[in-house]
Amino acid sequence: MKRLLQGGTIVTGHSTRKADVLIDGETIAKIASTISPDQAEVVEDVTGCYLFPGFIDAHTHFDLPVCGTITADDFASGSLAAIAGGTTTVVDFATPNKGESLQFGLDTWMAKAEGTSHCDYSFHMTIDDWNPSIQAEIPKMFEQGISSFKMYLTYPAMMIGDGAVYEGLQQVSALGGLVGVHCENAGVIDARIAQFKAAGDTAPTFHPKSRPAALEAEAVSRLLRIAQVADSPVMVVHLTNSDAMAEVQTARKRGQTVFVETCPHYLVLDETVYDQAPFIEAAKYICAPPIRHKDNQDVLWKAMGRGQIQTIGSDHCAFTLDQHMVGDGDFSKTPGGLPSVEYRGVLLYSYGVATGKITLSQMCRVLSENQAKLYGMYPKKGALQVGSDADIVVYDTNAHTTITHDASHSAAGYSPYDGFKTVGSIRQVYLRGQLKAHGDTIASSPDGKFQKRGKSQWKTKK
Repeated sequence: MKRLLQGGTIVTGHSTRKADVLIDGETIAKIASTISPDQAEVVEDVTGCYLFPGFIDAHTHFDLPVCGTITADDFASGSLAAIAGGTTTVVDFATPNKGESLQFGLDTWMAKAEGTSHCDYSFHMTIDDWNPSIQAEIPKMFEQGISSFKMYLTYPAMMIGDGAVYEGLQQVSALGGLVGVHCENAGVIDARIAQFKAAGDTAPTFHPKSRPAALEAEAVSRLLRIAQVADSPVMVVHLTNSDAMAEVQTARKRGQTVFVETCPHYLVLDETVYDQAPFIEAAKYICAPPIRHKDNQDVLWKAMGRGQIQTIGSDHCAFTLDQHMVGDGDFSKTPGGLPSVEYRGVLLYSYGVATGKITLSQMCRVLSENQAKLYGMYPKKGALQVGSDADIVVYDTNAHTTITHDASHSAAGYSPYDGFKTVGSIRQVYLRGQLKAHGDTIASSPDGKFQKRGKSQWKTKK
């Protein structure tokens, strides 16, 4: 089917311009200032709206076992929430346990997503074990279209040690891939948690105190020194605070290539969410790293405006209120994570673009273009170009809304942004030319496709 989007303003990573877009089947066939309606079977008037490339969320956790439970959103409900929020491709985390092969992890997550995902999908491969057989599997992951990996400097079940991080960075970067790292100091965090619990301080307000910004910054510094010696680019995921950002800037001044991701909750929420009562009202904001002091929001927005933050990922890791109560009043036993995949676009536009903190093109870069380039999908994804997949988000700047939990598509049953007012909203979402969402109506089927990705396309200095 040929579909014409007429009268909109195309947003790219470098410019905006009014243009019509002709979709033929799954791809963009033509872009011009004016395209005759008789070239299409369906004509959509999108006058006054912005057209973005479909958003890419390279940080989701669907159907993930955590703390003796499983995240509330599997690929069916999680991808539906993604589509509702304009995300047409997710890169989730295939996560084998220690002792399991990378291939087992990939096969397991492929089975979770195939036939259930409403959006297109791929995976980062989590490296939570390090031995000769794991090392031998890394090239095989690239052969199957997996070119990005995840490592942890915290969580005993996930950590592999600094020496393994060093070797992993070297091997992955030599093959043209990218490693993202969760940076917190595990040892000191565990010691602080033990101290708080010994004193009977188990309320959520002690969660950010147990994982202070300084321990994130220390781990970022340590990672970047390891990457310096390994001579490898690296991605710092879900960076939250000014001290950690300063460590990144110091490394960049040394000539290192460092990419940074942050998340919506660090941009619009602050640590006072942990002071709420009763327990569940604060516990539903527990995540790692924690939500920080409000002063850090301005630092992150300014860094994004200067191009120092490359991507915004949701870190969608959803749990129901009942699941959050498993901790029984103890913050350290509460499954951590927020349902955010549905809200990245409206939050970034409303609290970033509309307030003048970032431009439309910067929004396009951090949500679409940069993600596609970093993770080997550009220009098939992340671009509005002839020949690109017709993944398109139509944003109506006049359709203001208020975020409410009852309108959310996540299985979590609540929204951490309940009551937030938006400037405009997402009017239509197309995935490979198929209309998936129109206003509040989600007319979607689980026909998302696995995206076999190539090498990272970001040019790095050597």
